[in-house]
Amino acid sequence: MHPPEFLTVDEAAALLRVNRKTLYESIRLGQVPGVVRIGKALRIRRAALVESGPGKGRDSALGSRR
Repeated sequence: MHPPEFLTVDEAAALLRVNRKTLYESIRLGQVPGVVRIGKALRIRRAALVESGPGKGRDSALGSRR
């Protein structure tokens, strides 16, 4: 069985080990790649999160925190 291609915000937050509110704010600021809106629901492409996860520089999934 393959993991799902798209994740809910809760699933993505768990994968990134961040609070869901933090992830929603990062999505609002355009810092999260692979976000798709389906009606009112948000889904995030798993591959985009894994490829640009934390520690991959300034343009990581949650952006830089200074």
